[in-house]
Amino acid sequence: MPTSYLMQMHSSYVVTDPKGTILVECGKMLQRGAPKLGKDGKPMKDKHGKVIYEPYRIKVLNTINFKKSMHYNPFAYIHSEKDILKLVTTLIANTKGEGKAGDDFWVKAETLLYCALIGYIHYEAPVEEQNFSTLIEFINAMEVREDDEEFKNPVDLMFDALEAEKPNHFAVRQYKKYKLAAGKTAKSILISCGARLAVFDIAELREVTAYDELELDTLGDRKTALFLIMSDTDDSFNFLISMCYTQLFNLLCEKADDVYGGRLPVHVRCLIDECANIGQIPKLEKLVATIRSREISACLVLQAQSQLKAIYKDNADTIIGNMDTSIFLGGKEPTTLKELAAVLGKETIDTYNTGESRGRETSHSLNYQKLGKELMSQDELAVMDGGKCILQLRGVRPFLSDKYDITKHPNFQYTADADDKNAFDIEAFLSARLKLKPNEVCDVYEVDTEGA
Repeated sequence: MPTSYLMQMHSSYVVTDPKGTILVECGKMLQRGAPKLGKDGKPMKDKHGKVIYEPYRIKVLNTINFKKSMHYNPFAYIHSEKDILKLVTTLIANTKGEGKAGDDFWVKAETLLYCALIGYIHYEAPVEEQNFSTLIEFINAMEVREDDEEFKNPVDLMFDALEAEKPNHFAVRQYKKYKLAAGKTAKSILISCGARLAVFDIAELREVTAYDELELDTLGDRKTALFLIMSDTDDSFNFLISMCYTQLFNLLCEKADDVYGGRLPVHVRCLIDECANIGQIPKLEKLVATIRSREISACLVLQAQSQLKAIYKDNADTIIGNMDTSIFLGGKEPTTLKELAAVLGKETIDTYNTGESRGRETSHSLNYQKLGKELMSQDELAVMDGGKCILQLRGVRPFLSDKYDITKHPNFQYTADADDKNAFDIEAFLSARLKLKPNEVCDVYEVDTEGA
């Protein structure tokens, strides 16, 4: 399904790509791009009469193989105190595991500590140290002695020095609240933090989050395709995908409001395949209702509606209700079929009954009735033809339609499905790029080739 959207090439795209197959299929097509349109809406041509194409920038975050991924540093998009809280909220929401009743105190205590440490890193640490590696180092250095409440570890001393200089600093205020905990409680909080962030003990993950190359805040400036590759069997690193989406929505909405007067110049379409497996995007029920006015859209792809309810609970109905369009491609999950049958409504049918009674004289009767029948019952939906789909548009009655044959799309010839030669080589793409570290110094030269 995402492939058919990508072949349109009329906006920027953010694609959840299970196993990385969509990038392989469509990468070269996007590198070629769509014809650049002039003010008259027609393709522009160069002086030789050839059509000018507008290639896409391609970005990749690969949580299956970090060696085939660009770098993504969530700290690079922190610009204010509210951004710190949003980052912490997303981190906690997607690393809580199964969760247990009574965990609320520890979650709030962890939130205080994360906000304090990330606040310090953002406002006081050099740019090259603003990442998760530094956060882990801080937590590792926070020794607590239950028998000595007056003991100060290196992080305590660091915050004492900051408080002496800036007593109203955001990080100081958060850290002082955390320090209200007794030694034994503080130790438990640190153990909980260490367990939550244990995934960052993996060297590859620390390296891929060391600095940022995704440039999430620029997707609405020019045509870009961001592929978020994730495993469909292991969700250990899916919190990175959720964190990326959360920051993406917030950044683009702020840029639309602050820079472009409310609407991005390039529409950004998010094709969230395997939506139930990427983790929870905080406040998604509010985002889907507000992002459309900023030239941002979200397409959630689910195996069944029950998956959405499992993650977003009571907010699942709000999310579905804020979607202008929904398409049913087939399935047999009972809850989905029941709700769809109810939405489709009923049709009016005519029935007639005949009767005959025999005795001394024979009499006949004929009764006409009008009854309501479900347009499609649950059992009919469950066995719907695989080549059909049901489309529901806001303000329009649902209708049964044939699925589009993507092989008939004019851009299909440029995909790997049409020709194996069009397969996109992720490793070659990444190895050909020059990777500069944040603290590297380089010389930039401007070369004039017109006189050559």
